[in-house]
Parts: sequence; structure tokens; C-alpha cells
Amino acid sequence: MSFERKKNNDFLSINIEKLIDWNEPNGEGCIVSDRITKDGFKVGYMYREDPDEDNPDSGWRFLAGNEDEAYMNDSSNHSVFSINTICNYDRDIIPYIHAEIGSVYIRTGSNTFEIDDGSKPIFVDKQKR
Repeated sequence: MSFERKKNNDFLSINIEKLIDWNEPNGEGCIVSDRITKDGFKVGYMYREDPDEDNPDSGWRFLAGNEDEAYMNDSSNHSVFSINTICNYDRDIIPYIHAEIGSVYIRTGSNTFEIDDGSKPIFVDKQKR
């Protein structure tokens, strides 16, 4: 499978399985960088903020970790998905998805995350399909 930049709504084709149970009150929506869903990167940086009460939002935000400021400022580079869908893109995040609001994690190795204390770089990696 090619991981070259996709256009418009051309998300990477993956099989979606039910991998998690999400029963938290505000819903299971999350904001995800297209670097993950279109370019084929693993989640490198993830944080959970207060959910948007007007939407079915878990508060989770998932990034590859190599997005620059210009990329982040362009809202067309992000999409809303269910957390279960993003777990299918990158199963390494599953142990962390029920973390409390305010949690911040970075990928420190091919399959490992740590709490982000600002002392380590993000390990940026591609999905292997």
C-alpha cells in the first residue's frame, strides 16, 4: 500500500473491527490529523482535553507528531472520527484511551508511549500494513 499524500477525503482503506468499549458520557468523537488517516503515520502525540460539550466529543486529539504550525492551523488537515476507528489505524493507543482529561502521551519507540514531560522527542513512525 502506498502512503503518499492522499487528496480530499481519500482516507487510507482499513478494516474496522470493534476493538474498544466506550461508555463515557460525552461520546467517542476525536480529532485526528490527516497525517495518520491519509499519510499513513502512527499516532505520535496524543492528548485529552475537556470535551466540546456541543458535540459527541471524547476530548482526544491524535497527531503524528511531525505536523508544523502551518499544517496545524489549516483545519482541512484534521478530521473527526470515532476513537474505535483510530484504534484500528493504530492499536498501540488502546491501553491509553481511558486516561483522564489532561493526559498527554508521546510515542517513544515503535510500539511504546510515555507520559509527555517535555524531556523526550516524539518517535515518528509509519504504519505497517
